[in-house]
Amino acid sequence: MEATTAAPDRLVKLGLAFRDSKTLLSAVELDVFTLLAQQPLELVPLAEKSGVHARGARDFFDALVALGLLERDESGRYSNAPDANQYLDRNKLSYIGGELELANARQFGPWSMLTDALRTGKPQSGARGTEDYPAYYADSAILENVARGMTGGSLRAAQAIAARFPWQEFRTLIDIGTAQGCLPVQIASAHPHLSGGGFDLPALKPLFEAYAEQHGVTGRLRFHSGDFFNDPLPTADVLVMGRVLHNWDRATKMLLLKKAFDALPGGGVLIVYERFIDDGRRFSTAGLLASLNMLVLTAGGFDYSAADCEGWMAETGFRDLRVSSLAGDIGMITGRK
Repeated sequence: MEATTAAPDRLVKLGLAFRDSKTLLSAVELDVFTLLAQQPLELVPLAEKSGVHARGARDFFDALVALGLLERDESGRYSNAPDANQYLDRNKLSYIGGELELANARQFGPWSMLTDALRTGKPQSGARGTEDYPAYYADSAILENVARGMTGGSLRAAQAIAARFPWQEFRTLIDIGTAQGCLPVQIASAHPHLSGGGFDLPALKPLFEAYAEQHGVTGRLRFHSGDFFNDPLPTADVLVMGRVLHNWDRATKMLLLKKAFDALPGGGVLIVYERFIDDGRRFSTAGLLASLNMLVLTAGGFDYSAADCEGWMAETGFRDLRVSSLAGDIGMITGRK
């Protein structure tokens, strides 16, 4: 037998990482972090308030301590770790837990069937998948869960785009596939001279309007109802497609880029932001796993590199293409008509 000095620890840890993930996702679902943002709690009241049975409570909360998500003082009171307190308290505007809520409700189960998806090339998201969004959104629980997930997943990128793009050169913007409107709300909040809104299916309108009102920008942002396969896109100086193109196959990606090009005025700009895969396809774990997520959930979607997207945009007619990093593993490409 071939001798080896390598330990299997890394392999075992990776293979069992779903336990870490589900512990966090359940804590978000049970509002543990929101409860502890109000005040530290001892074991029994924390279990009672979060609805955790006594049998698993101590192990559950101590596992969150071991994962670095909670802290426990000498008197036995639990409190949030700083990052969990900032980003997982649903009462804060910085809350990104919607993305984790979406992963818990819509992705964790289908991912258990990744092997089937790899063998068949077919999505594992069930009959109520994302290929027919109007039917998918007919369920109000799904609609709200997905919309909150889109906000959680785009908040930091939206804040970065608001800070780094030269908005002083433009007057209007429209976010294509806007969901709750996280991106236009963040940009309008940071740049009072801008107006515009978001474009999405009609079912999202009440959620968009409530979110805009919550942030005090209803006077400058309007919801545009439509289906981007069947309707022309609204026009603005800047159009944004964030985490939209990866839902579809290459032909549909090109269709949507062409519709964006047609909707822009001369000199207008399209912003595309995604979890881009590195050009060599060796290091971007987040982008590659996001693409596998598209395999599990959609009929033809896949993630892609910045170079791929630049090529598609150039083929569509965009010029002055520029790539830049945003927050975490998200990047953006801008192209001018």
